[in-house]
Amino acid sequence: PESRINDCRKNSHDLDGKETHSLRSKTDRKKAMATTTIKSAADGEVESKGEGAASVVLEPVNVSDWLERNESSFLPPVCNKMLYGDGQLKVMYIGGPNQRQDYHIEPGEEFFHMVKGDMCLKILEKGQPKDVHIKEGEVFVLPPRIPHSPQRSANTIGLVIERERSEHEIDGLRFYCDDGVTILYQEWFHCTDLGTQIAPVIKRFQESVQHKTGKPAKNENETKPPLEQDMETEVDAPFSLKEWLEKNRDDVRKDGSKRLFGDGEFKITATSAETNEYSAEAGAGETFLWQLKGESKIFAGTTTTTKLKAGEVLLLAESTSFKHYSVTGDDDSQQLVFRMVPS
Repeated sequence: PESRINDCRKNSHDLDGKETHSLRSKTDRKKAMATTTIKSAADGEVESKGEGAASVVLEPVNVSDWLERNESSFLPPVCNKMLYGDGQLKVMYIGGPNQRQDYHIEPGEEFFHMVKGDMCLKILEKGQPKDVHIKEGEVFVLPPRIPHSPQRSANTIGLVIERERSEHEIDGLRFYCDDGVTILYQEWFHCTDLGTQIAPVIKRFQESVQHKTGKPAKNENETKPPLEQDMETEVDAPFSLKEWLEKNRDDVRKDGSKRLFGDGEFKITATSAETNEYSAEAGAGETFLWQLKGESKIFAGTTTTTKLKAGEVLLLAESTSFKHYSVTGDDDSQQLVFRMVPS
């Protein structure tokens, strides 16, 4: 319906609810490492001395307080706000309503967690339309190269995490015919600034012959795209984060940690109250820490110690040399450690 396309256009700065931001290449970020900045999503930013610095300043963010302060950002027409977005990991919270017709295809994975309410993620699994319903409290990782179109209702909020693009990676935006399979219109681009790139794509689609006739251009479905759609993967079902943590609590305590996701690009680990030291994954960049229960301590460099309380999150810059410890003796401590290793 035209109204849905207009909704997309109103939110055309938003792909999967993402704010306007620059997906800088790894090369660009390394050039900036002489002065590394760790964002405080609450009130601005603080500066560290860069790679190998003996001391860095870490600013945890209480997510509930942050969401409350930014409540208006999760209402139409914006419906989203970036928590962290200057480096490798793009951490954002997305509201609704946001009903879309376009499907996004990207080279990396996406992590979803519904904080409030439910959502429907329309995808093409093995080339066929499928609705993935992510309920409140559930988590889900979408594999790369699977066309997806998030549908969000009013009064909902979800967490989405993805990664920056390398300088050679390509994203796609597609519109399908009524059968949900035949490509009606598509464009491909190197994703550097979603806000400036997506709006023109939607505008060109609205003005296209394909949109007016409902028929694809000649050879549209025969031309090989720059990013091949995944036609083989069967996605895993979303599951309750709380139930998973309860079910695996003894294993996490016994071993100190257990992988929540780890077969793909995302390396997401649940950790216990025991004192643990973590080294970076080979090829990983930033580290996102989410304290679920209890407290933990973050040791960065040689002198800086930051306490992470329940409900707080923290992003460690790629250049930060750090050790992550849980508070010894706090039996209630639970945290998630997010890293991403591009395939």
